[in-house]
Amino acid sequence: MMRVLRSFSRVDRHLPLAAIAENAQLPRATAHRILSALREIGFIEQDIRRGTYCLGLGLFELGSLARANMDLMREAKPLVDELARASATAAHLGVFNGMEIVVVEREDQPGHVMRGARLFETAPAYCTGLGKAVLAHQPQEVLDRIVAAGLKRYTRNTLTTVLALQRDLARVRQRGYATDKGEHQLWTHCVAAPIRDASGRVFSAVSVTGPIEQVSAERTPVLAELVVQTAASISRQLGHEADDDSTDARASSQVGSTQRPRRSAYAPK
Repeated sequence: MMRVLRSFSRVDRHLPLAAIAENAQLPRATAHRILSALREIGFIEQDIRRGTYCLGLGLFELGSLARANMDLMREAKPLVDELARASATAAHLGVFNGMEIVVVEREDQPGHVMRGARLFETAPAYCTGLGKAVLAHQPQEVLDRIVAAGLKRYTRNTLTTVLALQRDLARVRQRGYATDKGEHQLWTHCVAAPIRDASGRVFSAVSVTGPIEQVSAERTPVLAELVVQTAASISRQLGHEADDDSTDARASSQVGSTQRPRRSAYAPK
């Protein structure tokens, strides 16, 4: 069933049976039987006229329930709201899925609606503030996997070489926050800081995001202080103790070095 569900994507939203069977590597009869079962529980919808299938609202309901029950969401929401008010800038909360960053919460600047980011929107980790704040603290194999997938150029400011990315991630670890200066969307600038769980693992990040006049070089130090404080508060709410940073810092300092660290058991799917 998961192979059938994963046949769909942002690009392939409506698929015929043949394409689903091929993507899931299943016989057509098996794929059809699974689709019928998923349709009965609302996970799949069928367009009889077009002869195609798409993901159903049942999945959205489950996803919304999972989001509401996440400790991160429960603890972070009021702090993200306060960050937006204190910074007078849109605030975003993102979760790393192993390759990309997923925006799971956002609070617009009071009185303004920021264009661009939407809830559950995914964005590359290597060229966004949220993504780089998390990526800087991942094991080497995670960075290797992202680099192997390709560093696509989104704007003239996108870091598209391994060396440039490694240097930027080293700066993130050194100063405690990441910046995005129009690297994914030319008009968007961002300051982000990593969030840790109770074990000290960096899996999420929080940011302030806006046009250059709101997230300017002059304002970056002030915004960075607010973002870092917010990330630390969320981490504490999740059970993280500051002393846990030392282990992660030693491990993450090896990212981008000439000596490869030992393989980590952490391998996000």
